[in-house]
Amino acid sequence: MARQRGFTLIEVVVAFALLALALTLLLGSLSGAARQIQRANLSGRAALHAQTLLAQVGAGSAPVPGHDEGDLEQGRYHWTLDIAPWTDPQRADTALTGPAATRLLEVQLTVAWGSGAGERLQWRSLRLVAPQGTPGAAP
Repeated sequence: MARQRGFTLIEVVVAFALLALALTLLLGSLSGAARQIQRANLSGRAALHAQTLLAQVGAGSAPVPGHDEGDLEQGRYHWTLDIAPWTDPQRADTALTGPAATRLLEVQLTVAWGSGAGERLQWRSLRLVAPQGTPGAAP
């Protein structure tokens, strides 16, 4: 009588278990990659919005110290803009004041699209404000 060759039930079960484990790991890495792509897309759009907002600071007139905020894309992105006089921490005693003095303003912009710490970007910049009465200066 010839002996039949084939796989035992245990071998088939082990093969299916290994296949299921491999597919689980593969799908987990694909979903992690999809989350990273989504995060990169959101942060890239936030950077583009921030570039636009920073370009508008002082466009046409000198920036004015103060606080402003708003939403973009039907509330998906929330931004806050703070403008304040800047003083050099190393040379605070030599700050020039008066209408003929050139001033620096510190511009802080935050763009957020969620509640997590990794779902916000912040920028800090300095803007030079020409003295009053010079061409291009605000009245």
